[in-house]
Amino acid sequence: MLIRIVRMTFEEGKVDEFLKIFYQNKENIRHFRGCTHLDLLEDLHNKNVFSTYSIWEDDDALNEYRSSDLFKSVWAPTKALFSDKPQASSYKRNMTV
Repeated sequence: MLIRIVRMTFEEGKVDEFLKIFYQNKENIRHFRGCTHLDLLEDLHNKNVFSTYSIWEDDDALNEYRSSDLFKSVWAPTKALFSDKPQASSYKRNMTV
């Protein structure tokens, strides 16, 4: 299992445009092969900062999504709205704790 968190900072006035893109595509992303979970998190103090939290079966599933037409159709218009470079991290759950 792979957990992917992508933190995105948007230009002021562009949040509604991002939310429209996200909500139009969230079900397709959630049902993409290998995706088992997708959430959108809004920063508590910065209204133009959001993070996606997704869970994937493995790294191959995430990479297949990142190479897909769906990803390209979502990411291209989304990245045009950024005011700062996004920060992406991948994690695995530590089952020893």
